[in-house]
Amino acid sequence: MATKAKKNPRLASGRKRARQNVKLNAANTSLRSKYRTVVKNVEKAVLAGDKVKATELFAKAQSVIDSIADKGIFHKNKAARDKSRLSAKVKALATAA
Repeated sequence: MATKAKKNPRLASGRKRARQNVKLNAANTSLRSKYRTVVKNVEKAVLAGDKVKATELFAKAQSVIDSIADKGIFHKNKAARDKSRLSAKVKALATAA
């Protein structure tokens, strides 16, 4: 991903803010990636038809999704919507078996 070079801020507070932004961006990117991985793992288990594994992964996914919503990386409504959709998939798997 190519980003254009940014100007160096003149003020000390601006330079500090730029340093903080780099750290925060890295942390947020990492958490967003973790979120996507967790959701993908649950969906893979559902597609494979592994009811036990899907249920287990969904329980872990809920805590990850909630923590990311609490940190403000995703909106709480998005987190609730995604948990609801994952839950429906896991329940459908349970009733199909």
